[in-house]
Amino acid sequence: MIYLLSFMVVIGLPVFLHELGHFLAARSVGIKVEKFYVGFNIFGMGIKKKYGETEYGIGLFPLGGYVKVAGILDESMDEVFEQKEYEFRSKNTVQKIWFLSAGVIMNFILSSVVFSVFTFVNGTLEIIDEPIISEVVENIDSEKKSPAYLAGLQSGDEIIQINGIDVSSWTDLTNIIHSNPGEKISIKWTRDGSEYTKDIFTKTIQDFKDNKITEIGIIGISPYYNSIEVGFFESILMGCQQTYKWIELMLSSLYSLISGGISLDQLSGPLGIANVAGQTAKDGGILALIMLMGIISVNLGIINILPIPGLDGGHVFIALIEGAIGRELPLKIKYGIQTFGFILLMLLFIFVFYNDIKNLM
Repeated sequence: MIYLLSFMVVIGLPVFLHELGHFLAARSVGIKVEKFYVGFNIFGMGIKKKYGETEYGIGLFPLGGYVKVAGILDESMDEVFEQKEYEFRSKNTVQKIWFLSAGVIMNFILSSVVFSVFTFVNGTLEIIDEPIISEVVENIDSEKKSPAYLAGLQSGDEIIQINGIDVSSWTDLTNIIHSNPGEKISIKWTRDGSEYTKDIFTKTIQDFKDNKITEIGIIGISPYYNSIEVGFFESILMGCQQTYKWIELMLSSLYSLISGGISLDQLSGPLGIANVAGQTAKDGGILALIMLMGIISVNLGIINILPIPGLDGGHVFIALIEGAIGRELPLKIKYGIQTFGFILLMLLFIFVFYNDIKNLM
C-alpha cells in the first residue's frame, strides 16, 4: 500500500499541476476547454462531472492526464473543427505556444517551490572536510550490500590511506574513490586506536559533472556535515538554481541515452517509479518523498517539451512551422504525425514496462 500511495503523491501532483497549467493558459487566451482529466479514463473507467462548458474527471489509470481544447488535433484524433474564435487553431502563434508550454512551466515552478521550501526548512549542508565516516549505506541498488558495509566499515572510522596514498581530507578520499570505478582498492582505517586494512571493489555509478555524465566509483559512505541556515529569499534563489541543475542533468542524460552513453535498460516506467517512491517513503520519510516529487516534476516537464508528436513539444514544433509558413499544415499530414507519435509513445511505454518487470524480478 505504501508503494501505491507514494506513487500517487510523486506522480499525482506534478500531473495535476501540469494539466492545470494548460487549463489556466487556455482560459487566459480564450480557448474553450472541453475536458480536464487527471489520469486516463480508458474505456470510460473513472468519474466525471460537467460544469459549464468543461467536463472534469479522474481516470482510473493514474499514468498521466490531459486537457482537451476545441480546435486542436491531439491524441483524441478529433477532426471536428467549427472555425470559431474560441478554437485553438484560431489563435496566433504566441498564444498557441503559451497554451502548449504552460504545463511544462508549471512543472518547473513546482520543482522550484519544492526545492526552495526544502532548503528553507533544512538549510544547506557544508561538508566537514575530514576523512571520518558519518554513515555507512547498507544497501545499494535495492538488495545489494554496499562495498563499505561488506568491508565492515562503521560510523566514526577514520580513513588514513587508500591504495597506499595518505588521506588527510574527505576531498582526498572521494577523489581517489571516484577515479577508480569498478576497481579494487585497498583501504586502511583506524577505529578506537587500532588499524584495519581491506581490499574492496568500488561500485560504478554515473555522475553529472562539468556538463557531462561520467562514471565514478563509490563505496557507500557519507561524511559529517555542518548545517547552515538559509534566508527566505536566498532559499528561493537556491531552489530555482537546483531546478536549473536538474534540467541540465536531464538533458545531458537524454543526450547520453541517444548517443549510447547510457543503456536503454536503465529507463524506468510506472512500476520503477512506484518502487523508488515506496522505498524513498520507507527509508527517508515524507520530506524525502516530497524531494523526489520535485525531481520527477522536472523530468515530467523535460519529457513533455521534447519535439515528439503527441507530446507538448511536438505540438509546439507544429505551431512554430505553421507560424513560419503563415498557414496551417494539411489535416492529413497532422493526422499522420499524431498517429506516428501515438505508436511511438505506445512502443516506448511497452518497453519501459518490460524494463520495470525485468528489474523488479
